[in-house]
Amino acid sequence: MKYRVKEIREKAGITQEDLATKSGVSRTIISGLESGTIKETSTRTLRRIADALGRSVSELFF
Repeated sequence: MKYRVKEIREKAGITQEDLATKSGVSRTIISGLESGTIKETSTRTLRRIADALGRSVSELFF
């Protein structure tokens, strides 16, 4: 699974650390999703990231 987290985060002008703080998801997980080293994660994690970015979960996928 590929995610658009980095693209959306950068367009929002926030750092991985900012996103981690806003979403409650660790920066390590965010980094892994962005780099592709983490290919799957829970729906809860995706929802928290999407909410912090003001997007829907479906927008996080390529």
